[in-house]
Amino acid sequence: MEARVVNKGQLPELLDKLAKDYDLIAPVQEETVVLFRKISGAADAFLEYTNSDVSPKGCFLPQNEKTFNYTYTGDSIEINKPEGAQKAVLFGARPCDIKAITTLDPVFEGEKFGDEYYSGKRENTVIIGLSCTKVLSTCFCYAFEGGPCDGTGSDLLFTEIGDKYYVEVNTEKGKALADAYSQIFSSQGAEQLAKDKEELAKKLAGEFVRKVDLTGVKELLDNNFELPYWNGDDQKKCLGCGTCTYVCPTCHCFDIFDYPTGDFTGARLRCWDSCMYPEYTLMAGGHNPRPTRKERVRNRFMHKLKYHLDRYNMVGCVGCGRCVRKCPVNIDITKIINDLKEVAQNA
Repeated sequence: MEARVVNKGQLPELLDKLAKDYDLIAPVQEETVVLFRKISGAADAFLEYTNSDVSPKGCFLPQNEKTFNYTYTGDSIEINKPEGAQKAVLFGARPCDIKAITTLDPVFEGEKFGDEYYSGKRENTVIIGLSCTKVLSTCFCYAFEGGPCDGTGSDLLFTEIGDKYYVEVNTEKGKALADAYSQIFSSQGAEQLAKDKEELAKKLAGEFVRKVDLTGVKELLDNNFELPYWNGDDQKKCLGCGTCTYVCPTCHCFDIFDYPTGDFTGARLRCWDSCMYPEYTLMAGGHNPRPTRKERVRNRFMHKLKYHLDRYNMVGCVGCGRCVRKCPVNIDITKIINDLKEVAQNA
């Protein structure tokens, strides 16, 4: 693995150059909310944040996306797809959110089925991660083999150390970008900064408040679909608002709508959906296999802790803590994991 160094004072110059050469997507602050938007330069970026309120998954799976326009032409239908994805740079995503993108990859870029809209954006985007400098009380990325300074999935990972950024070059795509801006990316001092980064990672590892252990949870869920635990008070208090699914960086359910734009024209849209809504599984005949919030809460956690693991060999959670922070009735996935572990131990 190669390493480079960027002086903090040169970061605005880098962002300005990237904004001219790419669609640059970076964290911004809108009122009190931090989220990711396309920016025109360094002045728009907001980097003084611990983690964003909204994850950057929308860069690859937009909340609303037009997949094609259609026109009725006599006995046939003419389909016109949007232009392909533009060259882009995603800058400033935290390690947990980048790992979440790698969790989405097998869903949309599987061996049997692929999603051209997701893949086009993924292929054309360079991901520049930004290591965490502190840990929130709701963070638990360590429980899923992640960490505040983990470079998994990033093309380049920036770690702030004093007045410099230590930059890990993790892919050929990242190397090509660093080489293209060689007047900003230096190699001088990288060896010492690598040691400093290791010390920072150790320091941050000791700051996690939440203790989460998945031992035995998967095995319990494999054979106990109708656990009495799912009838507990924590599950009953769910409002079904869907907030947890919308802020989650790995949730990926969507719906598709066709809407007319004229007498013989229309468009097809894809938009985020939520498994926490009763309409999500409602069938045309009126049957709903998940009629109450109990079934929907259970399905959400079964998906995170079992189904995704069964299908893709990875847990469907990265420990970002957003669902813990944003749930209006304080349903806490870390408590549920620990409760399930206790049930498994007492079984």
